[in-house]
Amino acid sequence: MTYSSTFIKELQEKSKQIRRDIVEMVYKAQSGHIGGSLSIAELLVALYYAEMNIDPGNPKWEDRDRFVLSKGHTAPALYTVLADKGYFPKEYLFNSFRSINSILQGHPDMKKTPGIDMTTGSLGIGLSAACGMALGAKITGKGFRVYTIIGDGETNEGQIWEAAMTAAHYKLDNLTAFIDVNRLQNDGFTSDVMNTEPMDEKWNSFGWNVLDIDGHNMGEVLEAIDSSKIYRGKPTAIICRTVKGKGVSFMENSVTFHGASPNDEQYEKAMEELA
Repeated sequence: MTYSSTFIKELQEKSKQIRRDIVEMVYKAQSGHIGGSLSIAELLVALYYAEMNIDPGNPKWEDRDRFVLSKGHTAPALYTVLADKGYFPKEYLFNSFRSINSILQGHPDMKKTPGIDMTTGSLGIGLSAACGMALGAKITGKGFRVYTIIGDGETNEGQIWEAAMTAAHYKLDNLTAFIDVNRLQNDGFTSDVMNTEPMDEKWNSFGWNVLDIDGHNMGEVLEAIDSSKIYRGKPTAIICRTVKGKGVSFMENSVTFHGASPNDEQYEKAMEELA
């Protein structure tokens, strides 16, 4: 599909808005994982505003496309998109995130939050769930597609690779996985904690169709999704080269902001930079 430059620019502006909302909600809650949320804004915007077949008025619609946030700690990014799409009131982002009895917990919960297709949090499980959804669609003859976002640090988990083998074995070409390669995890750079490169060769060796893109280039993201939709016989892994903390200078490439909340001064500076 060909997208106009105007539409791509609109999606880029939407990504900036999503980043502002992420910063604000984590600041007001003084809790949450901000760095990895900022790195996936373009991916979520491309999916929810351009690609996925969904109905916010009917979150459990049987024929909807599915999305699984395997790196569940980056729920702020997903919540901001779901609120903006109308799954729940936007004010919930700023007055109840991570509060007791809130529908917006620190990790996605499909029993609490409209629009969440899979409860995640324990790293490594999301791809398995996505495989099950995609295989279920194949077995029942459903036409919906399944998308998931996996962190590069998350690929330290062995279950990711068990699921990768499963997806290839069953030829789940209705499954697309975005690998958010922002090069940082909780304890430091992935290259120091557990080197995950060469990421593209790993997924290719597991039998996947592999694309390698700039995860902040909206045009490349959209083109990669379209390519994955027409590829037959293999699931697709889109290796997304991103920046942790993208859009906020002092958060970019900083492990400090893996799970830290901005103070008053940092919040003001971040919102200025994202204006």
